[in-house]
Amino acid sequence: MSDTVTRLEAIRASVARAARDFGRKPESVTLVAVSKTKPAEQILETLEAGQRVFGENYVQEAKTKWPALKERFPEAELHMIGPLQSNKAREAVALFDVIQSLDRESLAKELAREIARAGKAPRLFVQVNTGEEPQKGGVLPGDADAFLTRCRAVHGLAIEGLMCIPPAEEPPSPHFGLLAKIAARNGLTGLSMGMSADYEAAIQLGATHVRVGSAIFGERG
Repeated sequence: MSDTVTRLEAIRASVARAARDFGRKPESVTLVAVSKTKPAEQILETLEAGQRVFGENYVQEAKTKWPALKERFPEAELHMIGPLQSNKAREAVALFDVIQSLDRESLAKELAREIARAGKAPRLFVQVNTGEEPQKGGVLPGDADAFLTRCRAVHGLAIEGLMCIPPAEEPPSPHFGLLAKIAARNGLTGLSMGMSADYEAAIQLGATHVRVGSAIFGERG
């Protein structure tokens, strides 16, 4: 067993244990293995070990790796978790099964246009900038309700959930709690929150998806 697969198995066990510890079923939490910057050969090891849900940050990088991997593993599910430029909406709709980084009106408009054109509808999460950090994407918490309403009523988009990336220097739990509150009042069941360092806290606060990269694939070289 490779080091990557050993780490994957340890994370799977840890996610399941955390779910049980907090009174949840392990299958209620989806592990998104973040494979950005990692070569196809390393991703293939995890596919062969049974991992099926992956996250990538960039359309161009994903295009170089995933079409061939999906030919071999058509049931694999690919999530867009990085910032998405509006002019990449067509490629993103074609390539990704889930887009987690919907965060502005222009992108909602382009995604709606491409979904109608392609007849393929990726599942959508709205990214919320819970820390209100200027360098990060995401809708501000105070604007989230109105943005979700516009996505649904104006653009006809079906929104599954919310995603956040808390500030690195702050305790993550208040951010996870805030995201859960926004989701609950908008009737959303999906919560993508928690990464390698804090996924257990996210699971405690209701995460349905945890995004784990370095703890599986190793630090970025």
